Amino acid sequence: MSNRKPPVTKHYTELVKTFPSMKGKTVMITGSTSGMGLILAETCGSLGARVVMLNRASERAEKALKSLTGKGIDASLVACDLLDFASVRAAGATLRAEFGDSGCDVLCNNAGIMGTPDRATVDGFDEQMQANHLSHFLLTHEIWPLLEKAAGLRGEARVVNHSSGARNRPSRPLMAKYLEPNGGNLGGDGFPGFDKWVRYQQSKLANLMFTYALDEHAKQRDGNRVKILCAHPGPADSGLQSKTTRAGGDRWLDRYILWSTLKIAQSVEDGTCGIARCSCAPGVESGSFYGPDPKTRIGPALLLAPERNPDAEKLLWEKSMQATGLTDFFG
Repeated sequence: MSNRKPPVTKHYTELVKTFPSMKGKTVMITGSTSGMGLILAETCGSLGARVVMLNRASERAEKALKSLTGKGIDASLVACDLLDFASVRAAGATLRAEFGDSGCDVLCNNAGIMGTPDRATVDGFDEQMQANHLSHFLLTHEIWPLLEKAAGLRGEARVVNHSSGARNRPSRPLMAKYLEPNGGNLGGDGFPGFDKWVRYQQSKLANLMFTYALDEHAKQRDGNRVKILCAHPGPADSGLQSKTTRAGGDRWLDRYILWSTLKIAQSVEDGTCGIARCSCAPGVESGSFYGPDPKTRIGPALLLAPERNPDAEKLLWEKSMQATGLTDFFG
């Protein structure tokens, strides 16, 4: 996979030209050491935003930070390990202390892991579900006061969740067991390794259901001006595939899934179109879902038809509140 010629970027450059200045705004992004998260960070920073990179402390995170500051972007790094709720809460406390007066205009819940072995986090949950959804649920709660602060100062704020075309591949409804502390007992490490991809599908479906559920709950708050949006990139050469291989994606099924994705993948920049539109474009409406053409699965980010499921949204909200120990999401 490393010898594959990168796809040509066809849409992203023209899309960015349509975005207004983001001067005076603060954008917080998880998973911004590489791939789409780093591209979004550079885009928002080049438009004048202050960028806060929420990554696990590492040399890669420091290198990514230097790549932005070296281009004159106002960027900083706050340690946030999505495999540990305590780290997420600590990051939330740091962010509230530093940005309490100015707020957060955009929180992009971008980070994700894919196709990893059936392992439990320190909190007992499946690694993919905790990293991809549960910790983002908790992080959004932690900085909700900053989102409301920015909305009060500048008219609106946004939460952007990053889903995937895998949300319905395979087609399975959201199931409670994947949102419960069953890490290490959900399967996927034996032949042929199908269950690890079900666990990934569940986590990416959770991203979309969280968007709809949070939008409904937020609308019940008087004067709410925080928009909740979601996007998916379609098949994109983001580097996540090579990370999957290193994490144990070496079975024939894993190799086939990764090969079939990369075979039609667009560039990482074009894959960023969805979260970039949600984060930067004017006039977006809360509850919207963006992604490439549903038939071709590639191309510029379009406004997609809603994929609502009230039962799944209710299940997602209740189980996520339980998992994170919250009694009041907005409190």
